[in-house]
Amino acid sequence: MRSAVALTVAGSDSGGGAGIQADIKTFHLCGVHGTCAITSVTSQNTMGVVSRFDLPVEVVVSQLEAVLDDFEVAGAKTGMLASAAIIRAVSEVVTERGIKRLVVDPVAVSTSGHSLLDGGGIETIAEELFPLATVVTPNLAEASLLLGGEIGDLEGMREAAARIREMGPECVLVKGGHLPGSAEAVDVFYDGSEFVTLSLPRVDTENTHGTGCMLSAAMAAYLALGEDPLGAARRAKSDVVRALRSSLDIGRGSGPVNPRPEP
Repeated sequence: MRSAVALTVAGSDSGGGAGIQADIKTFHLCGVHGTCAITSVTSQNTMGVVSRFDLPVEVVVSQLEAVLDDFEVAGAKTGMLASAAIIRAVSEVVTERGIKRLVVDPVAVSTSGHSLLDGGGIETIAEELFPLATVVTPNLAEASLLLGGEIGDLEGMREAAARIREMGPECVLVKGGHLPGSAEAVDVFYDGSEFVTLSLPRVDTENTHGTGCMLSAAMAAYLALGEDPLGAARRAKSDVVRALRSSLDIGRGSGPVNPRPEP
């Protein structure tokens, strides 16, 4: 039995809720085989990130080469990349190996406020990886960092999507999960010709750890299975809402989302 193969390049979460651990769980949910290259080992739990240890660049590259030497990777995503040196190395491998269907999640800061990317790193992601991306998936905070201004409404999300697409990606999905005053969880998808608003009822839970990781991993998986970017975004958003509805009330902080198959 053959399976589509997806790759995640991201950090490890010792609490199992986000990062590599969330991505591999999501790949399994979506029906693809998951491979990985770990960029950083974080010590974290539901209450936040305690510390991080970034792996040497050559170790990250070695993991990527080991995967790509053996597997035909049909879709990939990047999450926590930790440093400009790792970002550049990943970009070189993506280019040299011709990795297609790449989802770039420009992770910069954890929900608890701990830095997951060295200073200037988000600009390096934009310069090095956005032009290689099928989709980039910034949340409101990340889009604000990229553009240097706050985003507070749907029109601002559309403007942000258009400006970020000018940085090189094929498509942009601006995630509005933190948009204040909305009963809906609203995202804006833009492919250069049309804005599409993706809206589903907001799930009332504080257990949201790993939502961004899961969304980008699901998109990479569905791209690997042959979905177009908008179709992948729609399916991934539905998966995340279902995972939020069954999120786990464990630990003393924000518990993790719980990837579950459709009933």
